[in-house]
Amino acid sequence: MAHNGRAMTRQLYLLRHAKSSWDEPDLSDHDRPLAKRGRKAGALLRKFFKARSIRFDAILVSSAKRAQETLAALELDAPAETLPALYHAAPDAILDILRAAPEQAERLLVIGHNPGLHDFALLLCATRGDEPARRMAESYPTGALAQFEVDRPWTRLELGCGKLTGFVTPRELKD
Repeated sequence: MAHNGRAMTRQLYLLRHAKSSWDEPDLSDHDRPLAKRGRKAGALLRKFFKARSIRFDAILVSSAKRAQETLAALELDAPAETLPALYHAAPDAILDILRAAPEQAERLLVIGHNPGLHDFALLLCATRGDEPARRMAESYPTGALAQFEVDRPWTRLELGCGKLTGFVTPRELKD
């Protein structure tokens, strides 16, 4: 697909929700809010996006409370769609969700959960040997963000077609 005479490059950001609270053991998993550490991670990610002028055309977010609160902490100016199907989605479900993403969205943020998000990121990644890919393979902690470039429309997204351009965790963003 050409765009101004060149191949269209899309940016895909896969964010695991920030750290959730276990203070109320009777809450359902879906209803667990962010912990204090999770709210701090959200603020660090907000600064990270702002410092690098990272903007999104669309956001797809799980319906779980901790994912919704992660999105709120980021204070992003982009349309967000809550998708219950992202709650603990397996990699094949995440792929289907992304294939249905708005075509006009060139920069897309997905806020979801492990293990599905981590597994999907590993399957999407075309490279294995570089430093960000090795770190991502080792661990995808809460608040971790993987950044990919994709050279095709969302409808034609395939596993193994993503170029990992960055991987960052809240621990690395400390002030």
